[in-house]
Amino acid sequence: MTETPASADLVLETRDLHMAFGGLVIFERMNFTLKRGERHAIIGPNGAGKTTFVSLVTGLLKPKSGAVMFEGRDVTRLSPQERVKAGMVRTFQINSLFRALNPLESVALAHLSLRHVAAEKELIGEAMELLHQFGLERDAYALTEALPYGKQRLLEIVLALALRPKLLLLDEPAAGLSTQQGHEVFARLAHLPDETTILFIEHDMNLVFSYADVVSVFAAGALVLSDTPENVRKSPRVREVYLGN
Repeated sequence: MTETPASADLVLETRDLHMAFGGLVIFERMNFTLKRGERHAIIGPNGAGKTTFVSLVTGLLKPKSGAVMFEGRDVTRLSPQERVKAGMVRTFQINSLFRALNPLESVALAHLSLRHVAAEKELIGEAMELLHQFGLERDAYALTEALPYGKQRLLEIVLALALRPKLLLLDEPAAGLSTQQGHEVFARLAHLPDETTILFIEHDMNLVFSYADVVSVFAAGALVLSDTPENVRKSPRVREVYLGN
């Protein structure tokens, strides 16, 4: 089947996703699209299903019905590891790092996971370049667990980027950071190449409206609105369910 221009432009699509935990329905029919190159934010009150949605997309959870499409391919039944290989990489609210390694070793290990054979010098060079892009080159040989929390959050993003994602999913990347640190994280993300599509969950509206191209609002397990930051900010419905007056 030949893709239409519209469908070829989509990196991610969910079709009628239904998810429930026992008798608690999270999503009834969740339909969502993400275009290639977007910086797309998901916002909404606690319990809206944001993290559950990302877990369904990345394979940590399986829907009761419906489909997850990645670059036109049905990946609904693929494992999280298979989705990573396909180019879908996620970070978490609570960072999960190789705490006994230094950043250079961690990033080199992530690069190595993509290859069967690679020269050590090449791996180290690529790892150092990624650390440099996020201002971590001076910490390359520090023990990860000794790094300040803000740098650990940056390192988790670097590790995700070392896997060369087509789609990078970030679950509250600024959680636990100061306002300045949060803006530093997003400023570095803003300079990633256009071919890296970013979908992120965030509660800090200043960050959302400063860096997102598109904002999707979840509430009570439904997609309330998906639009530009300006239109989302002006929406009476969004103010009612989340932003307030």
